[in-house]
Amino acid sequence: MEVFLSDLVAAQRKECLEVFAIVHGDQLQNDPPWLVRVAVLFKLLFTPIAPSFAWRLRRTIKRFRPDVLHIHMPNASAFWALLLPTARALPWVVHWQSDVLVEPLANNTRHPGLSLAYPLYRPFEHAVLDKADLIIASSPPYLEQSEPLQAWKYKCVVVPLGLNLDRLPAQPIAQRTADLPWTAGALRLLSLGRLTYYKDFGTLIKAVAGLYGVELAIAGEGAERPRLEALIERLGLRGRMRLLGAVPEAEKVRLLQTCDVFCLASCERTEAFGIAVLEAMRYGKPCIVSDLAGSGMPWLVRTSGAGILAEVGNPDDWRNAIIRLQNSPELRAKLGKAGADAVDKRFSIARVARSIDALYPVERPRARNTASAKRTLVVIPARNEVASIGAVISDLHRAGWQDVLVVNDQSSDDTAMIARGLGAVVLSPVLRLGAWGAMQTGIRYAYRHGFDSVITMDADGQHEVAAIPALRAASDRADVVIGACPTRGSSARRMAWAWFRRLAGFSLSDLTSGFRFYNRGAIETLAGEEATLLDYQDVGVLLLLRRQGFRIAEVPVDMNLRQTGKSRIFYSWFAVAFYMAETTLLCLARWGHGRHKLE
Repeated sequence: MEVFLSDLVAAQRKECLEVFAIVHGDQLQNDPPWLVRVAVLFKLLFTPIAPSFAWRLRRTIKRFRPDVLHIHMPNASAFWALLLPTARALPWVVHWQSDVLVEPLANNTRHPGLSLAYPLYRPFEHAVLDKADLIIASSPPYLEQSEPLQAWKYKCVVVPLGLNLDRLPAQPIAQRTADLPWTAGALRLLSLGRLTYYKDFGTLIKAVAGLYGVELAIAGEGAERPRLEALIERLGLRGRMRLLGAVPEAEKVRLLQTCDVFCLASCERTEAFGIAVLEAMRYGKPCIVSDLAGSGMPWLVRTSGAGILAEVGNPDDWRNAIIRLQNSPELRAKLGKAGADAVDKRFSIARVARSIDALYPVERPRARNTASAKRTLVVIPARNEVASIGAVISDLHRAGWQDVLVVNDQSSDDTAMIARGLGAVVLSPVLRLGAWGAMQTGIRYAYRHGFDSVITMDADGQHEVAAIPALRAASDRADVVIGACPTRGSSARRMAWAWFRRLAGFSLSDLTSGFRFYNRGAIETLAGEEATLLDYQDVGVLLLLRRQGFRIAEVPVDMNLRQTGKSRIFYSWFAVAFYMAETTLLCLARWGHGRHKLE
């Protein structure tokens, strides 16, 4: 929680937000003015006891006059906010980092006082959740299995944790081979974390015991160290297993850069997300993690394609997972690359910070732009776009495009939840619509709600939000404007475009672009029954608009091809031929043949 909070505040301040933090600890000489530390008198059942927290919180609110109170839980000191009128007057956002777990473990390692103390803690926890305007959970599985959050799911959203990529340099740190904790030629396993019961390092140690050519390094310190040392000694693993103790940040980075596989065998939902897994993914390391129900850790690895899941507490299953990666350098490279790509696209702290900023329940001035006076609705068809939808909506809001409609076309992931949490209107049709059906649904919504214009764009991050003003500017000379990026086309796609141009007489360079502007007149036409019959927005919609006398223009735009790589359509020649045949029949049956000059 501390690492994430530090990264989040830095990212938010970099985005020109005034963010102030109040945390536990002794004030340091080089602390920035926006950081307030409150001295801890002692710890009781792992909980910092800071009697002066209420006084310092009241002073901090009075001094900085915040617009929103962002509370990270679990945190007993946050309960003081319930008693302060100045705090209660603010909107609250609760960031739910972890449940307080009190169920006893099979090995009885849980502190017995927790079961007695939690009933006293629970009413205050309940009061904080009740007061919160919004609750942020870090993963869908954790939200589903968190017992305290069940009564408040209607105001919960999911925003994953993120990494400050600047804190983890991509370039290798200079090092000597003698400094590394592994022997040359061995498969190098690394695990990080406090030596505590729920990390279950014992399972990992037992799994390695039956393997050859595999070595394990564990970085971290804690109460479990004597037991783990005794286990290593009993299994005769002292030569190929090291407990490195607490290591500084630079040493941790060096270990992540030089290991072959990262492992996290946590056995309890106290491991709510697994920041250490994200750090390993940052360096392209394949990960083996526990398939721990209700934790975000297996969700992170599974949705990123970054590694393998192993059964909780089962050394044999862990051993098999290690052997699988030991025997396949190709698989290690594939999983590692997928993880690194996921960190760049989904889990950077900058992206997470933008998503959270858009969620804050505060009135904020709308950015001025040429479309604001005419009420433009941005329509985004989306199907399983959880990796990008949050960033797209956040970028739109930051650019001043506040009216966003997401047509959730039968997504099986959390696309709708993320979009709704970021303030977008979400429509979820009962049947799958396809690209044009989803866009027309958005256009009909705009027609019913009196919008003057519509901009359609994909949810996958291809379209640059910065290109929207170019579409809007071209509307002075046209009723429909198409954002063209012909460089994205495959050879099959370019062949299809050439045929469409010849067939329909269009001089457009990017016939299949879904990045378009429609004015009110075009909206009225496309909300009609005839447009419903057009399953192909590429040509059919343009033919319909042209027949109605609308002016169509095209403007060049950049596309963020790094987000999606190659185009996802027109890569099968059979599909291209089928598509061209159907569209030819559409053109000949409904509109005939001929060339028409476009504005």
